[in-house]
Amino acid sequence: MSTLAADYEKTDMGTIQIAPEVIEIIAGLATIEVRGVAGMSGGFAGGIAELLGRKNLSKGVKVEVGQREAAVDVSIIVEYGNRIPEVAANIQNNVKRSIEMMTGLHVVEVNVHIHDVHFKTAEKPEEDEIAIRVK
Repeated sequence: MSTLAADYEKTDMGTIQIAPEVIEIIAGLATIEVRGVAGMSGGFAGGIAELLGRKNLSKGVKVEVGQREAAVDVSIIVEYGNRIPEVAANIQNNVKRSIEMMTGLHVVEVNVHIHDVHFKTAEKPEEDEIAIRVK
């Protein structure tokens, strides 16, 4: 499968190729920029979605790249309290815009897979405070 951007297939100096991994990273960065995204999900490992950090942005992203088009699947964990359809639509728009702007490829679809909901945890009281309350 070729990964040449349509407008940049051949130049006077040669050809330009964009690796699928580059598109995965662009999509991952565009995804975590969206408000309401707790992180990328590597999928279900033993039934539990794993929260991936910034170093593994491409792990929650799958791309299919053709000569002039790309299709993207992103797997995310959404923060509790956000409207999932709104977060997903914002991801679709941001990923499409970012890939098209940076690569020249036309993004035909962005599929968003929500694997989990992240709850903000309240700070745990210190053990000394708990011991004082028990006495």
